[in-house]
Amino acid sequence: MTKKALIIGGGIAGPVTAMALRRAGVDCEVFEAYDRGSEGVGVFLTLAVNGIEALRLLDLHHLVHDLGMDSPRMLMLDRRGRPLATTRQPSRTLKRADLYLALRDEAVRRGVRIHYGRRLTDASATADGVRAVFADGGTAEGDLLVGADGLHSRTRTIIDPGAPRARHVGLLNTGGFADGVEVPGEPGTYYFVFGKRAFFGYLVHPDGQVWWFANPPSPREPTPEELAAITSEGWRATLMELFRDDTGPMLDIIGATGHIPAGWNTYDFPTVPKWFDGRMVILGDAAHATSPSSGQGASMAIEDAVVLAKCLRDVPGIPDAFAAFERLRRDRVERIVAHGRRSGSGKAPGAVGAFLRDLTLPAIMRQVEKRNALAWIHDYRISWDERVSAVPVASR
Repeated sequence: MTKKALIIGGGIAGPVTAMALRRAGVDCEVFEAYDRGSEGVGVFLTLAVNGIEALRLLDLHHLVHDLGMDSPRMLMLDRRGRPLATTRQPSRTLKRADLYLALRDEAVRRGVRIHYGRRLTDASATADGVRAVFADGGTAEGDLLVGADGLHSRTRTIIDPGAPRARHVGLLNTGGFADGVEVPGEPGTYYFVFGKRAFFGYLVHPDGQVWWFANPPSPREPTPEELAAITSEGWRATLMELFRDDTGPMLDIIGATGHIPAGWNTYDFPTVPKWFDGRMVILGDAAHATSPSSGQGASMAIEDAVVLAKCLRDVPGIPDAFAAFERLRRDRVERIVAHGRRSGSGKAPGAVGAFLRDLTLPAIMRQVEKRNALAWIHDYRISWDERVSAVPVASR
């Protein structure tokens, strides 16, 4: 008998999870809290080569081939424009909305049903499955429930009411797309500027458009209402002030950006103690959000989807399949979260910290390149044909 999964969250992780589970023989429905899709939401993201290879297992890699640009290299600069270090970053950078639309449309084409305006409020076990309850009063039943509902996951709280909340990493994030401005740089190379007051990153698309982001420091975590109250012009004025003493094209890029979107807080999760309970499980940012500095958020969610599908295919019993999924994923993703935390810590370290960073970073990054120290992140590959062995929940 075919299992049915209720997938909570219709962003990027949700449709990928649905397609992965369908390949493993599990029927799926996706429930999105908002009353529409994510068209036009967000700026851009990095899809690392390990994430692209995970998409390949689902025959989805072709969807990203013509989106965005290859971004295989990073160049780090100090506030005076002097190079500090270079490193490889085998990846492709895409507009988040483009990636979302490509995955959503392909999921629908493959028969995945996506429901909008269905915000999860509760879920509970039934005699032989799980029932989800939504804010509109509706319900849905299935054999299992997958929380792909992001950083502020309701599923995570249902599984573990004592689950920790996400950790604010002391940075805000905003960005945009600048037209009609010429800046130094090769298309596809990330240029990271450690400014005096804030961190700035940009890359040039082959068509000349400049994609950029900025990380203003914020020791206090602003509320969503406080961030929403800052207008595009308010962000522009703030960023112009933050970068006015730094060498580089930051002011030109910010000035050439028509609309600067509302900023957002940056978070990570050091660890989430409980990933599953009975027939409910979480994945992606719901289980292990990482700082954007890792460049791995989307890729980890895609890897999760493939590994979860394999576990449900190979391991008898849904709780045991979830246990196998956690066993195969937890160490890797928490190590990446820690790496992202370290990478982001140099963005706003204060005057003494900045001096030490600029002094030591070149030598550190030379050793990283020489030893290929980040290969464990990018060279990770999942074998679809390799079988997953069970570890019964009772033995954990």
